[in-house]
Amino acid sequence: MAEKVLKIGVEREDGFLYYIDKDGDVARVPMARGGKKGGKPKKVEKTGIKKEKGYLYFLDKKGDISRAKMVNAK
Repeated sequence: MAEKVLKIGVEREDGFLYYIDKDGDVARVPMARGGKKGGKPKKVEKTGIKKEKGYLYFLDKKGDISRAKMVNAK
């Protein structure tokens, strides 16, 4: 189960992969398709959230930052 960390409402565009970068900001990169490489990442929203160890941070369907607890599979 995921918990919402920050409401920002990022509008997504088709053809891009959105993620939370190492600085805690929302970034996007063009998706690689059919032998064509992706591209350079571009910051979409500066949030500067501090990531806690043991959690996976992602952009949810509503364009907000959420996190889910990671399970160690050993």
